[in-house]
This record gives sequence, structure tokens and C-alpha cells, in this order.
Amino acid sequence: MQVGIVGLGLIGGSLAKAYKRTDGIRVLGTDLDNSIMEFANLAQAIDGPLTDSDLSSCDCILLCAYPQGVIDWVVEKAPLLQGTTVIDCSGTKGRVCAALFPVAAANNFTFIGGHPMAGAHQSGFKYSREDLFDGEPMVIVPPNFEDIRLFDHVQALLKPVGFGRISVTTAEAHDNIIAFSSQMPHVVSNAFIKSPTASQHQGYSAGSYQDLTRVAWLNPDMWAELFLENREALLSEIDIFLTAMHQYRDALEAKDYNRLRALLDEGRLRKREVDGP
Repeated sequence: MQVGIVGLGLIGGSLAKAYKRTDGIRVLGTDLDNSIMEFANLAQAIDGPLTDSDLSSCDCILLCAYPQGVIDWVVEKAPLLQGTTVIDCSGTKGRVCAALFPVAAANNFTFIGGHPMAGAHQSGFKYSREDLFDGEPMVIVPPNFEDIRLFDHVQALLKPVGFGRISVTTAEAHDNIIAFSSQMPHVVSNAFIKSPTASQHQGYSAGSYQDLTRVAWLNPDMWAELFLENREALLSEIDIFLTAMHQYRDALEAKDYNRLRALLDEGRLRKREVDGP
């Protein structure tokens, strides 16, 4: 198998290292930063650069870039991608899939929307690791939900990465759920840490503080683009959250123990309902 990876940051670098664990897989990579290419070569994460002449000979090409970067790259390289399978790994799927499914069909290659559901608060190739995706979910958005052979093919292409589960969904469903499960935690964490009290937390905080603030350390360029890409779904989740927060605030202001306890118990029971105890 020959795999091409475009973008060798945390996600792309980890994908490259994951594929390199399996004998017989050749990994070619490219990045806008030449120094990252040098690091990837030194780390033996890639076997060489991914060039235009290599594209059609790749069994799979994974695009680890922001949504607009994914669209721009595929549109530019489309005539060179005949016969291969291209999977994007950006954080939103709606605009990417709408733009690139017809491009793929017109140029005789397969485009799959994808989202590997793993990460870290540090970004860049420096923090990539071969086991980042071991046991973690991968979400894919295919152009045709009735093509079982395509799903089997994608599973085979992604198997060396070590994903625990591959889920199939629509672009709209993906973006709606991601607004809650991924984007909202980053918004809440990033906003929470702005409290003036945060500078005094040393010696007063434990696991709950660390859990809540871990993703406040984020890549602002990437997340700003993803938030705007998914604006409507994220606004809806923010409104739901603000409504809930006002309920807690009103109970506190009114010194209403029973109401406050009921709100807390609702949250506890909802957590057990969706995730288990």
C-alpha cells in the first residue's frame, strides 16, 4: 500500500507514524513548511515527499488541513487523482463534501469526508505520535451510502491506523453533533479560563480544573475557521448552554436550594443516561 499525507501537523504526523508501524506500507508526505518535511524524514515518519507524479499511484491520500485548504488542494490536483481514494480529515464536513463530491465524480476518483476523533491540546508535528488514534473513533461521510464495497475498501485503507470504530454519517449530522461534542468544549474551556480568579488557582485546583481547562490551549487560527464553518450549529449549542447557565444563576440568586439541587441532579442523571455512571 502507498499512502499520501498532505499536512504533517499533529493529525497528519500521527497518521504517518501510525501507517509506518505496518511493514509494506510506503508513506509519502508534504507540508507547506519545509522544516516540518525535514523533521518528518528524520523521524522516519515518511519515506519521501509526496509529489504530483505520485498522486495517482497512491491507494489513499489523507488531507490534514483546514476546510478551505482541503477544498483548494483537491480542486487544484483533481486531474492528477484519477483512480485513488482521497479522505479529508478536517473538522467540519458540510462545505467540504458539498464542494468536492462533484469534483471527484467529474475526475474519476473517490472523495470521502473524514474526521479522526482524537487529538491533543498541543499542535504540530512535534507532538504527533503513532498511537494517537489507537482505539479511537473515525467518522466518515461517503458520497454514496448504499455502496457497501466502498465502505469495506475504506475500512481496509484505514485499518493500519488502529481506529477502534468507523462510523458512517451525513455531513449535516456530523457537523451538528461536532458542534456539541467538540466545538462547545473548546468554547467553554477557552471562556472559563478568562476569569481573573484563574491567576490565583495554584494550590487550590485539582482534577476538575485540569479536565475543564485542557483544551483552552488551542490553535486559534484553526478553531476560528472551524467555528465559522459550523456557525449555525455552534450558535444553537451556545444558546442552549446559556439558557442552562441562566437557570443555575437564577437559582443561586434566589437562594433556592431545592431548585439548585434539582438542576444539579438533572445534570447528573443526564450524564448517566448518555455515558453511563
